[in-house]
Amino acid sequence: MPENNTPVIFPKRILLLSPYDAVSHRYWHKGLVKAFPAIEWTVLTLSPRYFSWRIRGNSLTLGLGYQDTLLQPYDLVIATSMTDLSSLRGLVPALTQIPTILYCHENQFVYPAQENAVDSVGAQVVTLYSALAADCVVFNTLYNQETFISGAKKLLGQFPDGVPKNVISEITRKSRVIPVPLQADLFFKIKPTVSEQKLQIVWNHRWEYDKAPERFFSAIAQLATKTRNICVHVVGQQFRKKPPYFAEFYQKYADIVGQWGFVDSREDYHQLLANSDVVVSTALHDFQGISIQEAVALGCIPVVPDRLAYPYLFSKAFCYQSNIDDVEGEVDTLANRLYQLVVAKQENKLPQAPEMQEWYWSSLKEAYASLFTQVCTSLTKYEL
Repeated sequence: MPENNTPVIFPKRILLLSPYDAVSHRYWHKGLVKAFPAIEWTVLTLSPRYFSWRIRGNSLTLGLGYQDTLLQPYDLVIATSMTDLSSLRGLVPALTQIPTILYCHENQFVYPAQENAVDSVGAQVVTLYSALAADCVVFNTLYNQETFISGAKKLLGQFPDGVPKNVISEITRKSRVIPVPLQADLFFKIKPTVSEQKLQIVWNHRWEYDKAPERFFSAIAQLATKTRNICVHVVGQQFRKKPPYFAEFYQKYADIVGQWGFVDSREDYHQLLANSDVVVSTALHDFQGISIQEAVALGCIPVVPDRLAYPYLFSKAFCYQSNIDDVEGEVDTLANRLYQLVVAKQENKLPQAPEMQEWYWSSLKEAYASLFTQVCTSLTKYEL
């Protein structure tokens, strides 16, 4: 903490860098700007594509392509962990004079292998150097922080020589956990409008392999052999290339499908969640699970694997036993859990969804305000 005689400083101008501006990153920084309207924000983003180039080349793109913006007078810089911060500070030395927070939505140490097949070590080194270059490192969940630290430790242990002993302790010293807050004001007005006898199940994730859609579809196929008293909504962000399981499932099980595909309107999407009973994850990779959290905040019962960030978010009652290597066993477990909920709805005994107020902006705004003040007041050396 700053000394008693140190003036307390709250930033008036903040530069926010999001060089791989994925959906969850936009969700976060739009929430920040809305939560602190008195701050003069400059938000600099790059599109979320060409991952390998973007994570290694963003310092070049930003440092030389947006130098006029970067050289403006700021009180604080907030950069996502996709930012090659050490290189950017080298290209624009003026940035080294501004207190800087690195915000980690994810880390490169626990992605499924296929995701980073091109250059996983390169991406890991970038984020490691960025964490060392920042004055404060913030993780969205304890799971993210723990896997970053353990992954970085493992990576450093593979290098032949020249690794200082205090790398991990330095990052740990200046790190903390503050989640991405839920923009609850967007769905407070949403109320359930449909009362269906069928169990309304929603799967609301990116249509990509790391969300393991094939596990979900296999579980629903198994469930459908026991009951058709279900309605399955499959929504979420889509890309030009998507796993074939989606088209195959829709063709075979169209009679139990409700909403299918991306929902353009946020209000319509939130209404769908409010009208659903259950939200399911089969993910192989999730650091906070905002899509699950939003659904739960709108009343959905979470049915999530006991891996990744989920055991940090929900009690055991909402986590089914997972096994990355035993797909068939995991599918059986998920299908059985969903069947139990079908029966529970028929008997009017569905459990209540967990409370989510602690994840709202109303609960987390003060943590962000305190973070900004502490980093700006203490500059680069402070006790967390």
